[in-house]
Amino acid sequence: MNASASSSPAPRRAGPIRIAITTGEPAGVGPELTAAALAGASAHWPDAQFVVLGDSALLEARAKAASVDWAAVLAHQPVQVEHVALATPAKPGKLDAANGRYVLALLDRAIDGALAGEFDAIVTAPLQKSTINDAGVPFTGHTEYLAERTHTRRVVMMLAGTGARPLRVALATTHLPLKDVSAALTVEGLVETLGIIDHDLRHHFGVRLPRILVTGLNPHAGENGYLGREEIDTISPALAAASAQGIDARGPYPADTLFQPRYLKDADCVLAMFHDQGLPVLKYATFGEGINVTLGLPIVRTSVDHGTALDLAGTGRADAGSLIAALDTAVSMARHRRAI
Repeated sequence: MNASASSSPAPRRAGPIRIAITTGEPAGVGPELTAAALAGASAHWPDAQFVVLGDSALLEARAKAASVDWAAVLAHQPVQVEHVALATPAKPGKLDAANGRYVLALLDRAIDGALAGEFDAIVTAPLQKSTINDAGVPFTGHTEYLAERTHTRRVVMMLAGTGARPLRVALATTHLPLKDVSAALTVEGLVETLGIIDHDLRHHFGVRLPRILVTGLNPHAGENGYLGREEIDTISPALAAASAQGIDARGPYPADTLFQPRYLKDADCVLAMFHDQGLPVLKYATFGEGINVTLGLPIVRTSVDHGTALDLAGTGRADAGSLIAALDTAVSMARHRRAI
């Protein structure tokens, strides 16, 4: 476990890899994508079992909308449903604050099970933050909630594509107004973030010697101080400190030129300074097949790289590619974790 987590790592399980899936916002595409992704579970993941957390009737209805024979999936695939009742019936595309606490109940059940060693990993379908906030629960996002519930002081959001050499982009800050980013960047925080990335790439992704490329904050990486001093006063000292700890982190590089194949070909991850500096590039390159991974937790968590797609809910037109990739990654991370 990295130094940022105050809770103990989840116990290791024996037997088949067991993955909990939270089906997310009931008015969104999460339930039907779950059904579609699991239709061929035994062929895709022969060593895994899946526990779907959600309302049974909702899952059956949305599976039908996605042209999935849900009864056949439950009968012939390594899939079971743990029923959690909706607070009120859910209509596709129609948000209802009454179900905000239902969404949190799914997430809490998955987290508690993972911490207890019941699940090797959790995979989260998209939720709607506004629904939870409208239910009277202050909520910033999955990443922050997972950190709070697992008593982890610092976590790192990383989005990734799939493939033989996937593009991975981690964030030094997450859901902050742009005006607050500079003040949130510290030498200590960046060193800790780099340590988390290095640790998890080694232990959960099987990268033997991770190489991390780091962006600057300002245009042209500060232009030697003429366009800002964060690169000189904060980022460069953090890179020096990380290097002294044996972490191969390089930069700071101008973000507008870093995302080119000639720079990325030998990189295992890019650390961007803020949300919209790194993620537009990642999503442009991988949307529909990208995933979200929370690094630094005592448990394994992956998710899709898209939102609730309320306009597609119940239509059967939503693409399950990102959820399938998230399940792939969760199973792979669980395998690496067991091998440690």
